[in-house]
Amino acid sequence: MADRTTTIKINRVTPLPGGSKVYVKIETNHGVTGYGEITGLEPKVAATLVTSLFELLKDENPTRIEYLWQKIYRSHRDMRGGPFMVHCLSAIDMALWDITGKLWGVPVYRLLGGPCRDKIRCYPNAKAYKQAPGGPYPFAGTPKEIAALVERIADGRKKVGPDGVMIFDAHCCLPPPILIQLAGAIQSYDILFLEEVAVPGNIEVFKRLKEQIRIPLATGERDRTIWEMLPYLHERCIDILQPDCGHTGGISQMRKIATLAEAYHVPLAPHCTMSFLGLTASLHAAAATPLFLIQEAYTDGHIMPHEVARKNWEVDADGYASLPQGPGLGVEVNEAELAKVAADPKNQYRWPILKHKDGSIADY
Repeated sequence: MADRTTTIKINRVTPLPGGSKVYVKIETNHGVTGYGEITGLEPKVAATLVTSLFELLKDENPTRIEYLWQKIYRSHRDMRGGPFMVHCLSAIDMALWDITGKLWGVPVYRLLGGPCRDKIRCYPNAKAYKQAPGGPYPFAGTPKEIAALVERIADGRKKVGPDGVMIFDAHCCLPPPILIQLAGAIQSYDILFLEEVAVPGNIEVFKRLKEQIRIPLATGERDRTIWEMLPYLHERCIDILQPDCGHTGGISQMRKIATLAEAYHVPLAPHCTMSFLGLTASLHAAAATPLFLIQEAYTDGHIMPHEVARKNWEVDADGYASLPQGPGLGVEVNEAELAKVAADPKNQYRWPILKHKDGSIADY
């Protein structure tokens, strides 16, 4: 009997748009299909790029995951890195792991060394809540503005109680001075961590914040690959890393980032605003990560209708997700339901924009 893992080849890659997301379907000559999810990009451009990248995947063995990752990432010296290349590569990587798991008949985390835990702590839920700033704020705040932010944190704490998880997401829309003012107005234990404390790009800003804030700081959702994560660790200015499986290069890069962070005793709290397809890929990586804190996981269907990607894991009353089961990612994709999402005018992608009160453009 022929060894299917040796003779299998990629013969088709199809982008499947749906709202703000694009699913990537990779088909093979042996009838084994894998799926991944593109997130955080303009979907029409993302779909076109994936179609072009098929040139690098055609007739390749999909189980050569690391080789294909490197082939795509390093294919063009002027286009390596950046959101469009890496977010699309993330989805392709998920699909390749999905195929490989299906070939071997095991969940992806078994191929990553096996699960390090029996269940995965998640948020948001009844015992874990994340509060947002409620819009952009000025460079430095007035007493009223700081009090309003403190009240938002207090409201979140009331929701989960003293034994629950409370996270405050600064979302890069609180400039460093007002963030320092806010941190001085609350206790270090009021929140589990302070997320997205600054716009990525200048490590000196993060170092300055770490010097003046006693609350654990977290970032990483807007950073891609091990090379963008390394400065945070080397400069010791972040307590928790938040890579996103759909942003940073897929499961393959999540594994490398986890190992890099472990060497610095920094845990992962993966960011995720993907549908059940991409979220499940992130859970596989989280399951196999030794130094792990908590996983972002939205299960209410607001990102994508439940019928589009059917998972086989559940979140219990204490906020822990069970491990995904079945071969590959363990997600059943319904392409007909995804097509309905794509055809609905309400789901068309719109470029976001946020402004300050004076009309100037704000970060968010």
